[in-house]
Amino acid sequence: MHDPHSERMSGSETRAASGLALVFAFRMLGMFMVLPVLATYGMDLAGATPALIGLAIGAYGLTQALFQIPFGFISDRIGRRPVIYVGLIVFALGSVLAANADSIWGVIAGRILQGAGAISAAVMALLSDLTREQHRTKAMAMIGMTIGLSFAVAMVVGPLLTRAFGLSGLFLATGGMALLGILIVMFMVPRSTGPLQHRESGVARQALLPTLKHPDLLRLDLGIFVLHAMLMSSFVALPLALVQKAGLPKEQHWWVYLTALLISFFAMIPFIIYGEKKRKMKRVLLGAVLTLMLTELFFWQFGDSLRALVIGTVVFFTAFNLLEASLPSLISKVSPAGGKGTAMGVYSTSQFLGSALGGILGGWMFQHGGLSVVFLGCAGLAALWLAFAVTMREPPYVTSLRLPLSPEAIREAGLVERLMAVVGVTDAVIVADEAAIYIKLDTELLDRTTLERLVNNPAATACEA
Repeated sequence: MHDPHSERMSGSETRAASGLALVFAFRMLGMFMVLPVLATYGMDLAGATPALIGLAIGAYGLTQALFQIPFGFISDRIGRRPVIYVGLIVFALGSVLAANADSIWGVIAGRILQGAGAISAAVMALLSDLTREQHRTKAMAMIGMTIGLSFAVAMVVGPLLTRAFGLSGLFLATGGMALLGILIVMFMVPRSTGPLQHRESGVARQALLPTLKHPDLLRLDLGIFVLHAMLMSSFVALPLALVQKAGLPKEQHWWVYLTALLISFFAMIPFIIYGEKKRKMKRVLLGAVLTLMLTELFFWQFGDSLRALVIGTVVFFTAFNLLEASLPSLISKVSPAGGKGTAMGVYSTSQFLGSALGGILGGWMFQHGGLSVVFLGCAGLAALWLAFAVTMREPPYVTSLRLPLSPEAIREAGLVERLMAVVGVTDAVIVADEAAIYIKLDTELLDRTTLERLVNNPAATACEA
């Protein structure tokens, strides 16, 4: 029998984390591969206008945002796997619809249907069911890294696939990936004993309203909203700028994105290390947002040559990837004890709403004002974010933990107060129906072993004193 306190992930936990990471990767590839190609190849479709191209880019995010949290609640009732299977089938059907479309409206309908297969919350909840608490953060980090990698792959593979097989072939490939995801969940991901009610991995109804009222969380939600709105708007404009301004054929765009993503990946790492080690994440965030704003202004003023557009794209993706990697960590730091799952659910919904608005707004701005207006509009969005981000407090550098409670600890009336008096503990809340306590602590001041002893052994407090 596997040691429940082992510091190593078990074989089943590793299979669960890697399998679900692959499911996420295939879904994200389906979402991102169309970004670098839809603005150029999509103009050949019947009835296509820049505004409708923007709508096709953003439509996916709209239905994702609408259905993600409700599907998470449904998975609590009927099980994770049925929701995931249905979501992947819906995504595949949307891909087939878009692949067979001969007009822009058919592609829009396909993208809407793709987004309706919103399984993110159910997948994260299944991951929670299949991993022990001490390994859950590690498992979620694996998924986060996979999403980042799939974005990079999509930027390169999307143009190459479309060059070889056209838009129809690209959409059919995304549908095939969704069906492959079903097989992975069926045969690779271990079975769970049943849904685990776990506040750190899913949305808790009772925590939803306090999350929506939390000022620092709202600033971060605005941040991810603006970040993905800028991404989608920029990808209405950038592919067209590469064709119209730089004279680069659409079949060759892949090397621009490959160059930008490779350089940006390595360029962002020192900033993340600096922010976390020196506890200066606010400074890093403000610098990245300012860089995004200046990059959009650079595109507006100097984006008339291939060299300028490539340099701008490299800088854009460095700031983008830095923010994409650091914002979830900030959400985890800022959210109250027991509220991380709900905070991440709202954050993810904000991300998809930003994607939807960005695509729609980018297409509309291009149709009515051209490339310059799109870049200026994106710079304005970044300026708005910067104005709100400046007022953010430096986040607390804490770790979120969920610890099971013994019957004796549950009966202890002043447990929360006793723990809050311990140096290093910043927040604590007991959830009686889970027989667990959620705690936020500064690991530089208090280690997990000592904390576990203090939680379930009141006598230890006297010993520590």
